[in-house]
Amino acid sequence: MSDTVIQVKNLGKKYIIGHKQQRDNTLRDALTHGFKSFGKRLQHPASSGSREEFWALDDVSFEIRQGDRVGIIGRNGAGKSTLLKVLSRITEPSRGKIVIDGRIASLLEVGTGFHGELTGRENIYLNGAILGMSKAEIGRKFDEIVAFSEVEKFLDTPVKRYSSGMYVRLAFAVAAHLEPEILIVDEVLAVGDAAFQKKCLGKMEDVSTREGRTVLFVSHSMGTVQQLCNHCILLQKGQVTDVGAPERVIGNYLKSNSVGVQKDIVRKGNKKVVFDDFYISNDEGIPCSTFLMGDTISVFFSLRFNTPVENPVIGIQITNPLNETFAHVVNLDDGFEIQPNGDQRVKVKVDIPNVFFAPSQYYFSFWIGENFSICCDELIDCIAIELLQGNRLKRLMPFPPHVKTFLNTRWSEVND
Repeated sequence: MSDTVIQVKNLGKKYIIGHKQQRDNTLRDALTHGFKSFGKRLQHPASSGSREEFWALDDVSFEIRQGDRVGIIGRNGAGKSTLLKVLSRITEPSRGKIVIDGRIASLLEVGTGFHGELTGRENIYLNGAILGMSKAEIGRKFDEIVAFSEVEKFLDTPVKRYSSGMYVRLAFAVAAHLEPEILIVDEVLAVGDAAFQKKCLGKMEDVSTREGRTVLFVSHSMGTVQQLCNHCILLQKGQVTDVGAPERVIGNYLKSNSVGVQKDIVRKGNKKVVFDDFYISNDEGIPCSTFLMGDTISVFFSLRFNTPVENPVIGIQITNPLNETFAHVVNLDDGFEIQPNGDQRVKVKVDIPNVFFAPSQYYFSFWIGENFSICCDELIDCIAIELLQGNRLKRLMPFPPHVKTFLNTRWSEVND
C-alpha cells in the first residue's frame, strides 16, 4: 500500500556464540591448560572452542503504516532491541528483506548515536547532517532541541562527560525535533526522571497525531503501550506471534506465557515432607508466569507427608534478580495450620492480593520444616514470574527504575 512506511519480510538475524572453556582455578591449572590448548591448536587450528548459531530474529514479517504508533512487546531476550537495531541500520540482517520509506531517527541504549568526544552542540549538527538536513535547517530547530533537552548549561561539554540522564535528554530531543519520518525509541527512556519521561511520551504522541510521523516504541510497561500506541507487535523467542490492537495483543501476551517452573531446582531437607506439583496462577485460576502490577497472585502446591511431622511450618520467600528479598510469608501468620496423619497428601492455595512490586522478574522459594528449626524440604528459586506495569497506575510515564514497590493509597481533599 502507498502509506506503508516499513515493510519487513522473512527477516532473520543470526549470531555465532562461542562457548567458554572451563575456568582455571590456579596458576598451575592455567599454565597446564594453556600448553595443552596450544598443542591442540597446532593440530586443529579451527577447534579453539565450540561455536553455536543463535537466531535472535527468525522469519519476522510485518508492515507499518504512516502515522502509526507501534508498541513492540515481549519478554527479555525476545528480540525487541535486535529488531530496532536492524531497522535503524545499526546491524545488518542475516537474511530477509526490509523496505523503509523515510528517514529514521533512533534512540536506543545509552552510548549509541552520539560521538563522545564531540560537544552536545556539535552532536546536534552531526545528527542533522546524517539525516540529510542542511546547516540552516538544523539551525532553525536548534533552540527547540536545547529547550526540550534542558541541558543548555552543558551544551559545549563533550557528551562523554554527561550523566546517563543528560545523555538521554539530549538524544531524545535531537531524535524527536530533527523531523525524521520514523522515530524509533527503545526502553532507554526509563533512565530519565518521571517528568521528562512524561514529556517524551507526550512528544511521541504529538509528532504522530499532528505531524503524521511513525513511532516504534519498545517498552515493558503495558500501561504505557496501551495509552501511547494504536498498534502492537508481540515478539516471542525471535518470532512475531501476534499483531494488532494493543489491548488484544497485550491480553494474549499475558495469557500465552507458560508456568515459570525453573529447571535444575536446588532442594534441601530430610524429605519427611516434600513439595509436589507447585505452580502459580492468576485470579482466574489459569497457570501463568506474567502479571500486571496490582494483580492477585495465587500459589498452589501439594505436600506429600512421608512420615508424621510435628508442627509443620510453611514459608514462601520472594526475591528479585539481585537476590534482594521483597517478601516472606509464613502459614502461621494467617492462622493456617496443617496436622496430617502419617502418609498423606495435602493441597494448599496461597492468595497474594494486590502485588504492587516494581516491574521486574521475581523468584519464589518454598520451605517446610518442623517447629521452624528442622528443614524437611526447601526449593530455592523454583518459580519465576514477570511483573509488568499495568493500567492501574494512572501516570503516563514508566515506573521509576529506582523505586522498588508501589503503595495502593487513597487520596482525598479535606475541607476545614
